[in-house]
Amino acid sequence: MLVGTWNLENLYRPGGLFGPRDQTAYETKLASLAAVITELDPDLLGLQEIGEPVALTDLVGMLDGEWHTAVSTHPDSRGIRVGFLSRTPLRLLADTTALPDMLRPVQIDDAGQTTEAAGRGLLAVETEGVSAAVAHLKSKLLSYPVNRFHPHDEGERARYGVYALHRRAGEAAALRALADTLLAGDGRERDVVVLGDLNDEVQAATTQILLGPPGSEIGTPGFDRADDGDAARLWNVAPLIPAEQRYSRINFGRRELIDHVLVSHRVVRRIETAGTGLPAETAPRLPSVDEDPGVRRDAAGSDHAPVWVRFG
Repeated sequence: MLVGTWNLENLYRPGGLFGPRDQTAYETKLASLAAVITELDPDLLGLQEIGEPVALTDLVGMLDGEWHTAVSTHPDSRGIRVGFLSRTPLRLLADTTALPDMLRPVQIDDAGQTTEAAGRGLLAVETEGVSAAVAHLKSKLLSYPVNRFHPHDEGERARYGVYALHRRAGEAAALRALADTLLAGDGRERDVVVLGDLNDEVQAATTQILLGPPGSEIGTPGFDRADDGDAARLWNVAPLIPAEQRYSRINFGRRELIDHVLVSHRVVRRIETAGTGLPAETAPRLPSVDEDPGVRRDAAGSDHAPVWVRFG
């Protein structure tokens, strides 16, 4: 079974504020996305940046065979949301924005506004005995009042960096809570996958929140030894990705792995291979992006590479 995650980069129909400006650019984008999905041939693919569910329907219409979809009903202010694309029927388990009960509201701007919810829905489904959750955590790309992407000064940049970090940490805690529900204290016996655009790298504190009990990570001496944390732990498959492929986006010329697949104990013992991009590629071919998301409005494809794992 091949399970993966892919940020589709602003999947909107043309004519709106964020999607391609014309039908030709839109059709070119869809064709590029469809070609990647066809070659990747996933059994289950978590998706991010679905701007309009009808655009996902258009994309599915370009794929061969029968596909099933599930889309979150909780978009962000731009309308983007997460979803799943599957070869087999999906059963909805959760679609939520709830932060853990004990977390206090998170400050999000200089005016003191707070939020008690994730910016985008966290979606969980079940198919063929696998329970999976997909998320798109708060971006490291900072935006400022009045739709600015550039701060007035470095003090403002620092404050809004803190607001974004606090939001991403709260959302990571919410995703971990959802993972706990899927694991049900029994990760040794349950096939659970948690994936998505986490908007930070493997060792980032927000990404580490998702792992659960420390120890036994892939590549550590404890990996091959059973311990009490195995039932609740998640393993990030990143160390299994070949080093030359270990990135899913290029930001200001720097390669970074910000899209992740984490799996339960029962799954990690059955992994055959993991990668980014397409299985036949030695490394993803990606554009370098900067702090202005509008530059790629009419671009084909996505600025992210799929991240995937195959297990038996």
